[in-house]
This record gives sequence, C-alpha cells and structure tokens, in this order.
Amino acid sequence: MSVELGKEMEPMPLDEMKEEEKSVEVASQWKLMWWKFRKHKLALISAPILLMLFIIIVFAEFLSPHLPLERFTDYKYAPPTKIHFVDAEGNFSFRPFVYGMTQEIDSETFQRTFVEDTSQKYPIHFFVEGKPYKMWGLFEMKTHFIGVKDAGAPFFLTGTDSLGRDLLSRTFYGSRISISFALIGIVFTVIFGLILGGISGYFGGAVDTVIQRLIDLLLCIPAIPLWMALAAALPQSWSPLKIYFGMVLIFSIVGWTGLARVVRGKLLSLREEDFTMAARLAGASNMRIISKHLLPSFASYIIINVTISIPVTILGETSLSFLGLGLQSPVVSWGVLLQEAQKLENLAHHPWLLWPAVFIVVTVLMFNFIGDGLRDAADPYK
Repeated sequence: MSVELGKEMEPMPLDEMKEEEKSVEVASQWKLMWWKFRKHKLALISAPILLMLFIIIVFAEFLSPHLPLERFTDYKYAPPTKIHFVDAEGNFSFRPFVYGMTQEIDSETFQRTFVEDTSQKYPIHFFVEGKPYKMWGLFEMKTHFIGVKDAGAPFFLTGTDSLGRDLLSRTFYGSRISISFALIGIVFTVIFGLILGGISGYFGGAVDTVIQRLIDLLLCIPAIPLWMALAAALPQSWSPLKIYFGMVLIFSIVGWTGLARVVRGKLLSLREEDFTMAARLAGASNMRIISKHLLPSFASYIIINVTISIPVTILGETSLSFLGLGLQSPVVSWGVLLQEAQKLENLAHHPWLLWPAVFIVVTVLMFNFIGDGLRDAADPYK
C-alpha cells in the first residue's frame, strides 16, 4: 500500500514540466479557454445534448412520427404508447412493437380511458412511409425516421392532445420555433448591445449620458410586465410570421441593456491603452478601432453573455405564449403547447401534456451549463 502511494506522489519530471510550461506560454487565448473548458464536466455533458437538440431542430420533419397538425380523432388525450419486447403470451421479439388501444368509460368517474388491445400488434420500423411533408419547405418526402406501417395504428410515444395530435411530433416542431426565436432574438440583441454600448464607451460625453439614462429607464421597469405590455400592443390582425418577428424585436429591445453595459465598461478601460493610441496615430477611423481592435479583445465575454441570454429568451417566449400574449396557434412552439396544461383538471388526468416543459427545462439547463463552462474558461484568474 505504501509503495503504491509513493508512486502516486512522485513529482512530475522536470522535462515534462518545462514542456507543459512552454505549451502554455505559446498557446493562443482560445486554446487556453478550451483547456479550461474541458475541466468543466457539466459543460462537456451539455454539449452533445445540445447537439442532439439542434439535430432535432434541423430534421424535425423527418424525425417526427406524424405531422404536427395531423389528427387522430379516435385517440384524443391518448396516453403515451408503451413499447414492448415481450407479448402477452410471453414470447420475446427482437423487434419492438406496440399494441392497439381501445376506449373504456370508468363507471365511477365517467372518464374515458384507453386500454391496450393485445389482439392488435404493430411492429415498429425505421424509415417508414407515412404522410407526405416538405423537408425544409423544399423537398417532397414521405419517409419518417420511426413509426409503424399501419397508418391508423396508435404510435404516440408522449401521448396526444385534446384534438388527437401527436405530442412528440408537435414538440419537435415546437423546438424549431422556440430555439430559432431565441437565436434570432440574440442576434438583434448583440447588434443593439455592441453598437450602443460601443458608442457609449468609446465616445463618452453627452452620447454616453443619453444612452446610459435610456438603459436605466429600461432596467427600472420589470421585464415581464414590459414584455406583456409590448406583446399585447401587437395588432391581432397580423399574420403569425409578423407576430413572430414582432416578438423577436420586443425581446431584443428589452434585452440589449445588459450587454451594452458590459461593452461600455470594457471600452472605457481599453480606449486609452497603447494599442488603441497606436491605431489612432496610424489613421484608423473610430469605427475601425472599435470593431477591429477593441471588441475582439474581449470577444470571449460577449460569447458568454450571449450563451447565458439564450435561456432567458426561451423562457420569456414560453411564458408569454403560455399566457396567450405571445405566439398563437396554429404556430407550434413550446409555450403554445403548454397552454393546454393551464387547467389543473387537464393536468391531473393527462400529465403527459407537460412533456414540452421537460424539453424546456433540459434546454435551459444545458445552455446554462455551457455558459458556466465558458465563463470559467474565460476567467483569467482561474
């Protein structure tokens, strides 16, 4: 035992220590960040999960077992379909299968329930022909990643809603709307934050005062009531696409203040540095100095701010859509899907309506973990 401990406590050879120090000295800032980021276990776990989410977003039509608006009128509020490998007679099958469903009425509560019909057996296949759809709105296709060959068979991995629509397919389509909403909103937020924060921090004076007082005005108003007021002001006659981009602009207008404050503070400390003075003496314009010299010097902080802001935008859109003030049906987003879970009676009898909330929680946590990892990696004192 003592010999093993002695081996573990042996110091690193001097040559290896020198090589490691040399590699650190010549490494770029991004390489140093990557080395630190790898030490954050939760961030490393979050990265592949987010990659899977983005795959779902890109290939939502192909991965969804059904179309988002396809109705199965015989299976309204059907529970999640159970996948079996062993049938009712005890026979094992390498190919998973599902049973049919029959409706029954509870004699005490008069609630409609679904019971598996073991006489109807439907094998599950990959790359199944189903209802036609347009991939990315361009290519006509019929192949779905997973499903059963019988078009009328119950295959609902997360159940159905009040109209008999497959909740998993609608959640996949909703992820595209909710995540794209956050990403597009963050693009506008970054543009507003970098431009206004850069002007405020670099020029100072009256311009700085006006921009900072505008930021103070926006920050003194609670975010959620401000979102609700601006969202309610959108005309109801607008098309879903106009409401979508109107909501994006609302979140961008409200959310740029934090990034602008960070940019302003960094530029105030960097505008008198030697490399900034050298750029001025070389004849560089103010916009070139800001965009080519100052902003790239703290790009890591901007990336971190963006990463942490994405979950806030997702939760904001979900909250407003859940309350009926954001996106509306027939648009499919996570917030719209959760509208049916507002009633406690629905939730008590059909708890699978909360599946979109599971996707929201996982997505927000993964983005937060990635943001924490990037923040620790960019911290020069760690």
